[in-house]
Amino acid sequence: MDKKILIDLSKFRVCDDKSCDTTPPEGFFTIPPNINGLKTIRELAVFQFTCRKCEDAPCISICPADALEKDMDGLIHRHINLCISCKSCVTICPFGTMMSDFFVHKINKDLYFDLSDKHELNEFIKACPAGAVTLVDMDENPEANIYKLNDRVLIKENIWNTDKQ
Repeated sequence: MDKKILIDLSKFRVCDDKSCDTTPPEGFFTIPPNINGLKTIRELAVFQFTCRKCEDAPCISICPADALEKDMDGLIHRHINLCISCKSCVTICPFGTMMSDFFVHKINKDLYFDLSDKHELNEFIKACPAGAVTLVDMDENPEANIYKLNDRVLIKENIWNTDKQ
């Protein structure tokens, strides 16, 4: 079994609340399994696992640039080329789903890592908050709050579920 990338989103939320000294790095894939252009892995994971998929989605209705849309599965997608980084969606989200650093224009190319490249993957792991990204020999394990984002990435997140009492 090939090792998978395990990303603990809670470690990035610590950085999002300004307790980290540096801007968190971003990982992406330049070859499959990347989807929807150069979306970062964290953004894909947050919209898939953290977002509560509101029926009325106030983030979509507040966006002045029409940069957010919901797909047929209820997942929110941000069109990076339309987003003006106003953070209206961050402000209006009743659950604090969006991380405000998604909207920071990172002009430092050293903050972006192609996870398809082994060297860049290792550099990404080093640049992330301690314990946020690891390589693991495992598969999805919902009982441990570990979910499959794609064939190469697992996400650790406490998923909100309306079925839980």
